Amino acid sequence: LATRHAGVALRSSGNPVLYLSNPPGIDRETRRGFLDDLARLNELKLQDQGDPEIATRMSQYEMAFRMQTSVPELTDVSSEPEHIFDLYGPEARQPGTYAYNCLLARRLAERGVRFVQLFHRGWDQHVTLPKQIVGQCRDTDRASAALITDLKQRGLLDDTLVVWGGEFGRTVYCQGKLTAEDYGRDHHPRCFTIWLAGGGIRPGTSHGTTDDFSYNIVDKPVHVHDLHATLLHCLGVDHTRLTFRFQGRDYRLTDVHGQVIPEILV
Repeated sequence: LATRHAGVALRSSGNPVLYLSNPPGIDRETRRGFLDDLARLNELKLQDQGDPEIATRMSQYEMAFRMQTSVPELTDVSSEPEHIFDLYGPEARQPGTYAYNCLLARRLAERGVRFVQLFHRGWDQHVTLPKQIVGQCRDTDRASAALITDLKQRGLLDDTLVVWGGEFGRTVYCQGKLTAEDYGRDHHPRCFTIWLAGGGIRPGTSHGTTDDFSYNIVDKPVHVHDLHATLLHCLGVDHTRLTFRFQGRDYRLTDVHGQVIPEILV
């Protein structure tokens, strides 16, 4: 995609987006005039050179101007009623926490933002898994469930596809010190789980089975290209229409073997 589609990262501490405020002596009307003049100059440059990056810069300037008024209101969760904090947990009041980000995701969805990504780090537990996994689950379980509940209660879940997952699974066998208090699990790309909610996904459905040791898939295997094909389908995109031929073979985002998984769709 063109760089004008790039996302905006919100910082976990301090101002969520830097330089949202105008410098001293510059009001909003003056800033608008600056941008209009700059846009006219950039338009001349775009007509002369035809560089799409110039158009990207113009759209980013406009987005930054809109964000000066929208982001402060968006990230201030103090207006949320008490029952919302009871749902997400007390950490939802603290910027930078996963619970706060889940609440922020709902507020973004309400305002028409079409793609939101939350990130929770620290799952690569090759050691000290018994201690670390407790904290990871404490951070994510309640807030993730709250986000689904909140979206559903507001009538947003049917039009919102929630995807929760990571890079790969972990081995069922241990590594490291191998004591009850201190062991870890290695990377395991053979099989892992991703859960989906809303956006045309059939509730309460489990698809695919591993062997008794969670080492190999024994029933209904799903490739990551199948997952991508299904996500695109839920978003209203026929993934096969993205096919193009290069050096004698077909390519697409889902490669040539990705297929939609109809069993998990409503």
